[in-house]
Amino acid sequence: MREIAAFAGGERMVSVCAGRDAVWAIVRRPGAGGLAVRAAHCPGGPARIRRLRRQPLEALRIEVASAIGIQTISFGHAMAELSTLRIRTELTPVAPLLVPFLPRDLYPLGQRDDPLQAEGEVEAAQRGLNSGLIYFHLDKPAFGTVLYFQNLTALNDYFQGTQTTPDGAVGGEWPELGYLPPTPPQSGTPPVNALPAGTPVTISDAVLVFHDATACDERDSALRFLQMSAAAYRLIDRPATAYRDWVGRAEQTLHDLRTAPEATIRHYGHTYIHPYTDAEYPDIMVQMSLLAAIHDFAAWTEVPIAFEAELAAGLLKFHDTKLATMRRYLPNVGSDKDKDTVDSWYLYHPLLNLGRMALDGDPQAKHFFLASLDYAIKAAHHFDYIWPIQFKVADFSIIVEARNDDGLGQTDVGGIYAYVMLLAYELTAEERFLREARAAIDAAENMRFELNYQANLTAWGAAACMRLWRITNDSDYLRQSYVYLASFFHNCAIWESQVAFAKHYSNFLGVTCLHDGPYMAIYECFDSFVAFEHYLKDGGPDLDPAARMLICEYCRYTLHRAWFYYPDVLPATVLAGKSRNGHIDRKLSFPLEDLYHDGQPAGQVGQEIYGAGAAFAFAARSFHRVEGAPFMLFCDHFLLQSERTSGHSLSLQLSGNEDRPAMLSIVRLKRHTLPRLVVSTAAGKVRPKHSTAERIDYAVPADARVTLQWSKKRTSTKRTVVRQD
Repeated sequence: MREIAAFAGGERMVSVCAGRDAVWAIVRRPGAGGLAVRAAHCPGGPARIRRLRRQPLEALRIEVASAIGIQTISFGHAMAELSTLRIRTELTPVAPLLVPFLPRDLYPLGQRDDPLQAEGEVEAAQRGLNSGLIYFHLDKPAFGTVLYFQNLTALNDYFQGTQTTPDGAVGGEWPELGYLPPTPPQSGTPPVNALPAGTPVTISDAVLVFHDATACDERDSALRFLQMSAAAYRLIDRPATAYRDWVGRAEQTLHDLRTAPEATIRHYGHTYIHPYTDAEYPDIMVQMSLLAAIHDFAAWTEVPIAFEAELAAGLLKFHDTKLATMRRYLPNVGSDKDKDTVDSWYLYHPLLNLGRMALDGDPQAKHFFLASLDYAIKAAHHFDYIWPIQFKVADFSIIVEARNDDGLGQTDVGGIYAYVMLLAYELTAEERFLREARAAIDAAENMRFELNYQANLTAWGAAACMRLWRITNDSDYLRQSYVYLASFFHNCAIWESQVAFAKHYSNFLGVTCLHDGPYMAIYECFDSFVAFEHYLKDGGPDLDPAARMLICEYCRYTLHRAWFYYPDVLPATVLAGKSRNGHIDRKLSFPLEDLYHDGQPAGQVGQEIYGAGAAFAFAARSFHRVEGAPFMLFCDHFLLQSERTSGHSLSLQLSGNEDRPAMLSIVRLKRHTLPRLVVSTAAGKVRPKHSTAERIDYAVPADARVTLQWSKKRTSTKRTVVRQD
């Protein structure tokens, strides 16, 4: 090859070269091998290459002419804790271009620069439409660990123009790795979606993050993945977030739950929740999901909600006194359901919510929780902490053992089981529950990136590890929490899709509900949010900054993104014409189950009433009442501490990282007016970003200690309460 230019990227040298049909970036670590990155594919060879004036933060910018058009390539590198290389390629076709095959772009180099002599292993690669990444280590030569991250957000114009989606686009077979740009399928009828002539389109925006270490155990690998993912995350553009009125949404949801005939059904003289609009049989997971969320919201309003007691009254019919467990279905479930069948996680998730309510002082929840623990432990012992997909509660006979041909069942159930056991330990102080929690987490070792089965279960597993570390002071559990987090964020879509209908809703940082799920789901979304609140508070200052940043960003975008699950927010044309469960009613404040990164119609699975707890969970955790003040606070980060420093001042400690932004809003209460306000941090006074008579928004550092002072001007003395049932 002919070298065009070279520059240093920390301890690595980057040589940009012209080959027979491509422009390459050869990244070398002296004496330790290298990588070859195809920066531009040039069918017929590059006809002309010239250097261009560099833009800020760029090491090199070149223009390459070839048969398909002009490609502008920028190279940028940065050195912080980890060194990075970013290669962005923009194509301007010379004629309307039906994109031909474009090859993968990444090769590890072994002896004499031979990729076939390179020895290493791929730890994780893109799943479906989640983040376009591949994470691997090159051991011989000892180049180190590499995270390749393709910024798919930047490629939306390409996907729209070619009518393609980047499903599993980043991966490959060793040693041919990296990004395989999606191209229109070949058939008897040729594709007709051409990229227009003369219009620039980004065809690649690759970020490579480097770490000197090579193969390691799963805990170090997981932490390394989180740290390298955070480094890539800091380099990409991210969509803006907006304030969401989750309190108003919760009020409307509560009204609809009480009044809409599609929401509930009566059995045995009690009220039960339909899982979907006027569809499916009541089950314990659904009942407890709504009940626990409403319980949290009632505690936040400081006013009892009668509907909570109405739902709680029906719990007794789920309890099987003979087996001493909570059944999935009511005794009168229809003949089309096997009342003995249960998904493994369905056994434990209701206990999680019962345990949380028990610790909050609910006597009935405590009774059912304690009465179900022995059976829960018996099931764990029977399966030796390795749970199948489905089994029969009567005799533990397995109905579905594995999720696919890899032989793996519900791999992260041990995490939620451990959290249930820790709730029991906190409630009773019995050491047997602590032993159970440790055994379940220990049994999940060496799962690496196969640990995730269902997103919210994985999040609760991380929270269980963190709680175990706080109780036992065994740092292995802190490190094991990173394994759960790495598996969670591996299943995350860190890009904003504008493909097809997806342009009508935000989807950045959404997590697919299952390890192989095709969509994001509201239930897993908000339940993970709740789990991460516990994780962050238990983690405190000892939590790795990269892990903290990714979690806080996930939760911040959750508060923004989850709004679009509600069908009244979306255009009617985006909604599925028919759902598998029930129907969609845009007048009801219940979320859809499913949104898609590839822009399929939303709500194909149904309008998920058991996901309606989202509004209550978000309102109770992101809005904060201030006694005696004419306003409440909204913050898109969790508050680690809040101190009333005087009658008209407040000090807050946010939970995020110093290099990330947080939104703090002052929201007017009904029948009041906003007073004069001063918001300040250690850096001084903060000017509002947005201000109306209803709300004032401030942008502050996400790790800031914020001081809020307001005037003593008298306002209406009428007490404002959240509208009740």
